[in-house]
Amino acid sequence: MCTAVTYKTANHYFGRNLDLEYTLGETVTVTPRNYVFRFRKKGELKRHYAMIGMAYISDGYPLYYDATNEKGLSVAGLNFPGNAVYKPYMEDKDNIAPFELIPWILGQCASVSEAQKLLGRINLWNENFSDKLPASPLHWIISDKERSITLEAVQDSVKIYDNPLGVLTNNPTFDFHMFNLNNYMHLTRGKPENTFFEQIELKPYSRGMGGLGLPGDASSMSRFVKATFVKLNSVSGDSETESVSQFFHILKSVEMQRGCVDVDKGIFEITVYSSCCNTDYGIYYYTTYDNSQLCAVDMYREELDGNELISYPLNKEPFIVFQN
Repeated sequence: MCTAVTYKTANHYFGRNLDLEYTLGETVTVTPRNYVFRFRKKGELKRHYAMIGMAYISDGYPLYYDATNEKGLSVAGLNFPGNAVYKPYMEDKDNIAPFELIPWILGQCASVSEAQKLLGRINLWNENFSDKLPASPLHWIISDKERSITLEAVQDSVKIYDNPLGVLTNNPTFDFHMFNLNNYMHLTRGKPENTFFEQIELKPYSRGMGGLGLPGDASSMSRFVKATFVKLNSVSGDSETESVSQFFHILKSVEMQRGCVDVDKGIFEITVYSSCCNTDYGIYYYTTYDNSQLCAVDMYREELDGNELISYPLNKEPFIVFQN
């Protein structure tokens, strides 16, 4: 399970929680402009936009979970089991395997509009990366500083939804998540009003009662509602420190604590990492489950005209500052 959000102050921010019960050894990975992407059915992309994000590198290929390119366009893939349907090869389409989608879009597109045009020809092709790495059932959020869309390959077609919230979780489909928000239209960050019955005196007895009914469980449906409420009501200053801090507070509102979701006989899902990318400046911040200190990688401190991947292992050990 995962949650992705966008946030805008003076700059634009994009990031996510990766919620899993395991890790593959992912790294913060910078792909420079001249790294050659070799697509299974679309040939080589020798020159492209540079990008930064979280990836598992296998056989020299960056399998991105989420990434942002130098134009500020961002993509994240989130688990979508039971709903994601990838199709056989189609002669008249751009056949792109799911693991190729992020570099396919970020390598060539500078905006959501450009990505949407490119996606008009796509067939999400049912192809594994390798025998050991089968295709993951995913759907995707694609964002720039002005708008977001959600991409879902389901049984009947590839669907692209406008995503006015800049939020995505997992199942069900995005149209259901949007409809489900109708059930929470009564929520408010202010004081609730008595609409139960005007002749009975009812009044708040605690702060925060306007949010009574806001879900707090770990299901993807509930996380979508809570992340949306927290994000849309978030207030921060425009500074980098305040903006990034607030972004991680949004993600923390839907993070996974070890022990609360048992996926298989004592194996627990956790928030493996949380990320926040300043898409205007290419700075990728992250925390891990055991290390809540902010770590960062600046894409523009790297040689972006190179042709070799640059990767940074995650700092996972706790960092504690004693003040006495």
